Order: sequence, then C-alpha cells, then structure tokens
Amino acid sequence: MPPPPAKNRNIPAGQPPSGQPRRRMASRDAAERSAFFARREAAGVLRRVLRGDASRRAAGSIKSLVYSPSVRNKRATFALVCQTLKYLPILKEVLASSGLLTSKWKKQEDLVYVTAYDILFGQETAASGSVEQLILLHKDVLLTALEKICVRRNVHSAEDLVSKKNTVKPKPRFLRVNTLRTTTESVIEDLNKTHTVEKDDLVPDMLVLPPGTDLHNHHLVMDGKVFLQGKASCMVAVTLCPKPGWKVIDACAAPGNKTVHLAALMNGEGSIIACELNKERAKTLQHTIRKSGANNIETINGDFLDVNNNDPSYAEVRAILLDPSCSGSGISTERLDHLLPSHSRGDQDDAGTSSRIRKLSAFQKKALSHALSFPSVERVVYSTCSIHQAENEDVVNSVLPLASSLGFELATPFPQWRRRGLPVFEGSEHLLRTDPEDGLEGFFIALFVRKSAVDAAKPGDGASAAGKQARRRRSGIMPFSSLRLSRMMLCSTGPLWRR
Repeated sequence: MPPPPAKNRNIPAGQPPSGQPRRRMASRDAAERSAFFARREAAGVLRRVLRGDASRRAAGSIKSLVYSPSVRNKRATFALVCQTLKYLPILKEVLASSGLLTSKWKKQEDLVYVTAYDILFGQETAASGSVEQLILLHKDVLLTALEKICVRRNVHSAEDLVSKKNTVKPKPRFLRVNTLRTTTESVIEDLNKTHTVEKDDLVPDMLVLPPGTDLHNHHLVMDGKVFLQGKASCMVAVTLCPKPGWKVIDACAAPGNKTVHLAALMNGEGSIIACELNKERAKTLQHTIRKSGANNIETINGDFLDVNNNDPSYAEVRAILLDPSCSGSGISTERLDHLLPSHSRGDQDDAGTSSRIRKLSAFQKKALSHALSFPSVERVVYSTCSIHQAENEDVVNSVLPLASSLGFELATPFPQWRRRGLPVFEGSEHLLRTDPEDGLEGFFIALFVRKSAVDAAKPGDGASAAGKQARRRRSGIMPFSSLRLSRMMLCSTGPLWRR
C-alpha cells in the first residue's frame, strides 16, 4: 500500500485534513488563539518596518509601531517582530530553497516570515489559518533546508547562524509623571508596592526604576498618569522652560511625548500649537494628547516650514521646540535598528556623511532658521536624537549669524551636566550632549535665548525653574477635573498638509 500523500504527513493530531471543515476559532485553546492573532499583528508591524527600511523613510521605530494603540497583544507582537527580524536572513534563504514564496504567497510574505519563525524556532503553536497550514505542511522540507545551511556554514544549530552583535546594554527604566493627571508622590506610593522607585536628581517629576522593568500594561501607563519616556528626551522640554500662559509651538511634534510634557510644565495654561507633517504620525500625536488630558494643545497636520511667521495668529508665540526629523543614530540601539536588513547590509550611516544625512541636515537648518524668525519668540530649543556632528553642531553653527542678527545667543541648559558639544566652534560649550555612556540615549540640545527677553531669572536655568513650577503644582489644586479631560483638542487638516 503506498504511503499517504506528502501533504498530510505534517498535519498535527486532531486537526482535520485539507478539504474538511475546520474547527471554529472559538473552540481553540486560548494560547493558540492568542498566537494566531499575535502573528497577524506582528506581520502588520513587520510590513511597515521592512517597507520603511527599504525606502529609508521609516514610519516609526519597531517599538513605537508595536506600542501604538492599534496593537493589542503588545508583548507577544514585539517578541515576534524582533525574533523574526533576527532570523529573517535565514528564513528567506530557507523559504527560497523550498520554493514556498510563490506569487500566491508573496502577497502575504510578512505573515509567512512570522509564521515560519514561530513554527520553526518559536513555540510551534499553530491555530487554523492558511499560512499556518502552508508552513506545517512543508515543515520537514524547511527543516531539511535549514540543516543543509548549517552544514554548509559549519555550525551546529540555527542559533549559531544569527548575529549576536549589537546587544542592548540594560539601561534604567525612566518614566515621567504626568502632573496634569496626578502627582509624583502618589505615583511613587503606587509603584513602591511592587517596584523599587527613585526620583531622578536632575529632571523634575522623573522616576527611575531598575532595567528591564516592564510597565507597558501598568494601569498608571494605560491611564496616562505616567509616560514611559527617556530622561534625555525629557531634558528637551525642561530646557525650553515655557511659562504658564505662554503661546508655544512644537514644530515637529509626533509622537507627542515632548508636546504633552510642555503642557505639564505650563500647568495646562496658555496654548501649544503642535505641527506634524506625516498623516499617520499625526494620529499618534492626537492619541498621546488625549491620553495626557492636556486641553491646551491644537494640532496641525502640516509642515512647520509652511507656518507663516508673519501671520497675526503667531505674533504672540514666545517659545518654540524644534525636534526635527533626524537619523536617529543616538537611539539606534533602543530602536533596534541593528535588526533591520539595511543594517546587516552595512547601509547604516556610520560617519554621518551619507546623502541622507546631508538632506536631513539641510532641512534641519531651514527649520531652525524658520523657528528663530518668529517676531516675539524668546526661547528656541533645537534637539535631535542623533550623534552626528552634521546634524548637531554644524546645524547650530550655520545659523549663528542669523541668530545673532535677530538678537539671540546660545544659553547653557543644565549647567551641571558635564557632557557638552563637540569643540568645533567658539561657544559649543553651551551645547548639551547625552551618550549611552551616561546610561541614556544619544541626544543633542541647543538653547537659543533672545537677549532682550525678560521672562526668566537666568537663561538656561530650565531645570530649576521647572522644579519650582512642579513644587507649586504639588502643593496646590490639580488644574483639571476628569470631566474636562476627554476630547478638547482642535485638529486642522487644511492646506498646510503636503507630501
């Protein structure tokens, strides 16, 4: 009697053969159903990551895409995306040798990659689904191809084929208390029940927890009472130090963490205009604002360069935060860029001299010059999450003549911070850099203050002034009631939008 057809050999026990009715998903084990949906969510994120990497126009980091509101099973999705990217070169080679990625399945190749990883290297749990059936049906063929690759490369297992470089050094878990919704003391009391918590000694309302602390599903995070935001990122808004009642522009605002930090520093008073060019990122910005409870933020889905500085509606703008698009080289490890195909090909911007860096730098210079040109602006912060001189010191140096002609000078944010700008021009000691050696991300901050400004006691003393504001908030009444915290946000999708 001839053996059964090959297509039936790898169907798990209890699963109906091809052509028979499948069991309903409701009858599946909860773990299988969770894995099934996690693969679909992971495939959606993987598609956006790979397309962005191929075009060098990332829609966001892996983390930001996974932890967006649209993804439900964040932990499982994050693990699947990272592991699939880690094994992607091997998966592509194995699938190519098997001939599975035909035109039919090419349209679902992201899901094929995720499912192949999960079945070959992961938990091997497969709920009903056409892609799962495809991989299970050819599992023996795929494993044979994998064994041949290992023999050819003289390694013992698939794990030996995976690059182990660029491992992430553990950093403390920083979080910022959203003082629009709660107080630092109450958050500490809550977190102390299950975690070790310390106050940061530099940034007001910032708490420090041990590395690896996972708070993504904590009720304080879900309710917008705390934001999982890096210390260096929080130093940017504190440097700007806007006063309650001011009119402020956040020029390149998404995902919105710095925007809502500004609102908290302003005690919810005054107004913030948050600009974001990218339509999808503008949605993320709006979600962040709603989550924070800030009701003094107007969002503009458009280009900051299109904002007319002579328009009377912007005549009273007194502070601008400019954190423009940059290479992200300072947070490439946190962004997990080493998992991307472009990194493995050696396409990353190693010395900051690529054409992409030059284009970014040209835009950054235009944006900074535009920010300085607003007639009533008194404080402008320029920041990047880049380590490249071309995006940092060179940009600042290029606008210094214009800044001086408009009455601006460089001030010194966080004077006690030891790491300053690269010594490439006179005055670079006023600039601020952070570095992974400091246990932080790689950030750059420059503060321009108009000499005629009389708003603050001392230029650059952002941390102390913000600390005084925070102490006043903690000793007083919270500015908003819960009834006012829902949907009080304006959104313009008018002619400022451009591709």
